[in-house]
Amino acid sequence: MTSESAKRNKTNRRPLCGAGMAVVCLLGPVLVGGCATVQKEPLLTDEQRQLNLESFDYVWTTIHDKHWDPELGGLDWQAVHDELQPRLEEATVMSESRAVMAGMVARLGKSHFAIVPAKLYKDLEQPAGEGIQDGATGIDVRVIDGHALVTSVQQDSPAADLGVRPGWRIVRIGEDDLDPKLADLGQEFDGETYKDLILSRVVDTRLRGRVGDTVLVRFLDGEDQEVDLDITLAQRRGRKVRIGHLPGMYVWIESRRLDGDIGYIAFSGFFDPNYVMGAFNEAMKSFMDVDGIVIDVRGNPGGIGAMAMGMAGWFIAEKEHRLGTMYTRDNELKIVVFPRAVTYDGPVALLIDGLSGSCSEIFAGGLKDLGRVRVFGSRTAGAALPSTFEKLPNGDGFQYAFANYVSQGGEELEGVGVIPHVELVPTREALLQGKDPVLEAAVDWIRDQQ
Repeated sequence: MTSESAKRNKTNRRPLCGAGMAVVCLLGPVLVGGCATVQKEPLLTDEQRQLNLESFDYVWTTIHDKHWDPELGGLDWQAVHDELQPRLEEATVMSESRAVMAGMVARLGKSHFAIVPAKLYKDLEQPAGEGIQDGATGIDVRVIDGHALVTSVQQDSPAADLGVRPGWRIVRIGEDDLDPKLADLGQEFDGETYKDLILSRVVDTRLRGRVGDTVLVRFLDGEDQEVDLDITLAQRRGRKVRIGHLPGMYVWIESRRLDGDIGYIAFSGFFDPNYVMGAFNEAMKSFMDVDGIVIDVRGNPGGIGAMAMGMAGWFIAEKEHRLGTMYTRDNELKIVVFPRAVTYDGPVALLIDGLSGSCSEIFAGGLKDLGRVRVFGSRTAGAALPSTFEKLPNGDGFQYAFANYVSQGGEELEGVGVIPHVELVPTREALLQGKDPVLEAAVDWIRDQQ
């Protein structure tokens, strides 16, 4: 690869995770194996051919140098290069070139190694720039049965002030009709554990911007009547934190007592240890007398692995238990549970969904393996590996992982996810009635333990 192309890649790097062992994946994988040839697809120009060759070399070299297993599981990586480069040179259209590179990373047989077509990568890419994601509507969204549904509305948010309610369906944002876009992406990612994460991200990024910007959203209300609202974006909930070169992220944590003397803790990410761990610890101290505790990591994309160790220590009294082990080429990190001086021994319910990723999965999967929690909700994203995302010289995206994770029970969560004991997905009807079936099932289980 030329020094110029290397410089270009460094400039266009889009990390999903920090390079340190403490940070695990945030946004999960974006896996695309090429795209279908479009009729009358234009022939490659000489410049495009050169950029494709540079991209091929960059992908091959990165995997060669950074994969956690230098032997690549016995795969002859040089032979793969020598076999596929001539095919790339013979390609006449972009889809053929992309298929060669996608085929190369597919030889690894691992998730978090992907080539994403430029058009789709642009649709999924987070907008860059300071403050560009600081404004929000206050709407939380999940894509359920192919439709973008409002699952909750933050109190005193712009959306709440305009009367938006859970269960409303979002059909259009700005100039984008969502249903066709979600249908195409849903088909592309059908069968993948992280499909929910991808689809929700596509909607969520369109509901963000700078504070003070407005976004036009078309809803179908509870009576299926169209409601068009210009929503002025307000400051996002929580505290803005930065880790390494990652974009600024917002983290919040809340705790309260539910009816029936049950403790409840929810938090948006494993970040800002002083703030989040401090609040978590204080909540746990106040919950030592409750009949049960609910930990809600739905929508939590992960973060700093060490925080999961400390949180798990509130529920495990015995020493030398682990949530799992993380491996890089040079090191291994045993994700050990650190028991507290006083631990909680009552029933614990843990809530997950398809947007729970990385550290959330390690936390949930590890405690499940140890038999310490009852898990409710839907399968997690299966995105436990630390990975980074880069823009290639030809404009495509390239995702690669630089570590591997194995749970305490000896299972890889990657591409599998944490499977709940009780599988539940909210329905539009339940949301319109103001219900949370997942939380309600967890509370009912705790009451049954008394």
